Amino acid sequence: ATNPTAPYVSLFARASDFTRDKLDDDLYVKRTLGKMRCVRTTVHVLPRETIPIAFAATKAIVEPNSENFLRYTGGVTERQYKDTSREILRILKGKGMSTLHIKKELGSKLNISIIVNLMCDQGLLMRGRSEKGWKSNTHTYYLFSDYFPSMDLNAVEPSLARETTVKQYLAAYGPASVKDISWWSGFTMTEVRRILQTLARETAEVEIPELKGSYVMLAADVAAMEGFRPSEQPVVNLLPPLDPYLMGYKERERYLDNEHYNLVFDRSGNSTSTILVEGRVAGVWDFSQGLKPTVKLFMFRDPEKKVLRLVESRALAIGQFIADKAVAVEMCDQMVPL
Repeated sequence: ATNPTAPYVSLFARASDFTRDKLDDDLYVKRTLGKMRCVRTTVHVLPRETIPIAFAATKAIVEPNSENFLRYTGGVTERQYKDTSREILRILKGKGMSTLHIKKELGSKLNISIIVNLMCDQGLLMRGRSEKGWKSNTHTYYLFSDYFPSMDLNAVEPSLARETTVKQYLAAYGPASVKDISWWSGFTMTEVRRILQTLARETAEVEIPELKGSYVMLAADVAAMEGFRPSEQPVVNLLPPLDPYLMGYKERERYLDNEHYNLVFDRSGNSTSTILVEGRVAGVWDFSQGLKPTVKLFMFRDPEKKVLRLVESRALAIGQFIADKAVAVEMCDQMVPL
């Protein structure tokens, strides 16, 4: 959820009859979901029951990163943070406020955004609904204890939380390599290998004919994987930037030809919006607001006509989802590498 629109577009690509208000309802009304920074020190939308697990598993990675950012980029001293965070906790009791309103209330010249981000990473605050809508990252912030009054962030021991996090990853992304798990989680390779030894009875090593090396998956999923039969019709998906599928693996050969890597990933390994055909990246797309909202498509190779029709159909649907009105689709014959 680093990109505010990504969770909505990711869900639209996967779930039938998805509407933005359904995610908003679970995030901000029912509060069965919550936004927090965890794996890879990035913000994710998590089911409520997994928040203490993710917090305990990644706190030792996330908090020092935010502290360094506060001190060296934001120019906020330890004393300034301690005094300001105490005042923020006072003024937010029983209500939510944006960073702009917090700054006005405090009359402070400090970078309040950096301060509240660290407070979120320490489990003191929670990100709520943005006043500017679903396309904005300007959250309203609440006391964590007000937002999730019955939740204990210290309920799970960190080493157990990391084991659970790896199991959750394998359930969603397996088969995966040790490098994949380390990239996604932010845990060291040594830590990942230790966890996999602990989980040895629950996992299985497998090989993928098209890829080098060995891969790990949950043993309970092996039979389902072996019995899977692909659809007879082409499967096409349009995914947003930083989609979990693209960001789930360090080794991208499983879904992307190396010659197109720089058209999909930037130097930090972050993905742009992609066109998937049968689970492999076949192109990229972009949304242009303008006078006439347009979804721009760039295919790496000329697809079959039936595949192209599906791509264009998905582009029209996802464009209308973003723009709330009919959009145009434009095919592009070139793009600048990321």
